[in-house]
Amino acid sequence: MGQTLTEKIFSEHAGHKVKAGEIVRVEIDMIIGNDITTPISIKAFEQSGAQKLARPDNFCIVMDHYIPAKDIASANQAKISREFAYKHEMKYFFDEKDMGIEHALLPEKGLVIPGDVIIGADSHTCTHGALGAFATGMGSTDLAFGMITGGNWFKVPETIKVELTGKPGKHIYGKDIILELIRQIGVDGALYKAIEFTGEAVQYLEMADRFSIANMVIEAGAKNGIFAVDSITQTYLDQRAEANGGLRATPKIHSADADATYAQVISIDTAALSPVIAYPFLPSNGKPIEQAVADDLKIDQVMIGSCTNGRIEDLRIAAKIMNGNKVARHTRMIVTPATQKILLQAQDEGLMKILIEAGAVVSNPTCGACLGGYMGILGDGERCVATTNRNFVGRMGARTSEIYLANSAVAAASAIAGKIVDPRDI
Repeated sequence: MGQTLTEKIFSEHAGHKVKAGEIVRVEIDMIIGNDITTPISIKAFEQSGAQKLARPDNFCIVMDHYIPAKDIASANQAKISREFAYKHEMKYFFDEKDMGIEHALLPEKGLVIPGDVIIGADSHTCTHGALGAFATGMGSTDLAFGMITGGNWFKVPETIKVELTGKPGKHIYGKDIILELIRQIGVDGALYKAIEFTGEAVQYLEMADRFSIANMVIEAGAKNGIFAVDSITQTYLDQRAEANGGLRATPKIHSADADATYAQVISIDTAALSPVIAYPFLPSNGKPIEQAVADDLKIDQVMIGSCTNGRIEDLRIAAKIMNGNKVARHTRMIVTPATQKILLQAQDEGLMKILIEAGAVVSNPTCGACLGGYMGILGDGERCVATTNRNFVGRMGARTSEIYLANSAVAAASAIAGKIVDPRDI
């Protein structure tokens, strides 16, 4: 019997052929902590009596949620991780001096490798499946177990196969594809399942699109999302290796067998898609842009950034639309590059000048606005178009505020109009 891509990765790590439903104990290639969740892991680690990390070069901490600290509480929270990192002389500790949102920073640094098993105490750890790795979010105490032992237990998930057909049209991106999938299957349509993305349309998806897609599989309840390595992946890895003096480890390339067993097969014709807007208050509440335009939705804020859509490609899309235009008088626009390197690249390309002159404010890399922490809180009754991944009640501020999830082109065009518009009309 053939295996899915996720089963192949677990088989390689377990040392024997595994199948969905099997419980396995495997070594973890990268454990990811951040300033919010890691202090809990550190407390459990120290309470266990552990004196050192089992695999210190396979653990990293990225300070990204409230960095720089927004108040005394967040400063003290960050202090716990800093002191731990210094005490254990951690090789991979990233704070203000080399900052970025964790799920953009680690691939950029060449620390995420195809074939890896990756866990993080952050639900969007699944982002790294775009590089052909098994990556999933776990609890802080699960992280502590990995810190202490170097491994963890997993139930090998069943896999849903998503076949992407056609060629995406103008201003159709990975964000639209994943929002369409979530619209079809709902927020619980893939509970504890892997989602494997295949099909002819994958060749048209750059890494930024794949990161966006893998990032949001958790919004359908999935354990992980994954793409097989192809020439686009390999080019990205080669670039990361050149920029960083090599990758963290040698990639292990896997592919699904032709006779693999899937729990479900779903087909999406990307050529037939319009930009998808997820209305409040669920990512599954997707509507075509045509409906949003007809609804004449005035907006107070636009947010472009996050671990989902804060990459250089997103900033290029936004700047191209904003060039020579201005943000509407009653609308504010926040741009959050996902890493400092992306910010510098955008500056070198002249994108920052375009966005700022258009009326946008640019923040440091942070999760702050996305999670409703700081750097873009919504007030009572305010409406926001965001390239983020969640639009739950109160997600970005007041419980009466509304978040409309969209791609970067929709967000930029809507900032100019002061209401949701179709970027294909510009």
